[in-house]
Amino acid sequence: MPVPWEALIPFGLLVTMFGVTGTLANVTFRAANQWKPPRYGLERWDEMMIARDNRLTGHNRGQTSDPVIPSNTSN
Repeated sequence: MPVPWEALIPFGLLVTMFGVTGTLANVTFRAANQWKPPRYGLERWDEMMIARDNRLTGHNRGQTSDPVIPSNTSN
């Protein structure tokens, strides 16, 4: 049975478009997370630490060892 070569062009286009879309979505999600992978399966403790990091640094993924809230934040 011969290979239908004319079907390879649309197949290649579909694979390329899904790949580009997935890559752009990954870049968008990482850019919103300070270039770190997204968090999954968060527990209550993780949520409390995220809230703490947000209060200390102004971003959910920012971390600092200084326990004092800076005066220039709006929170």
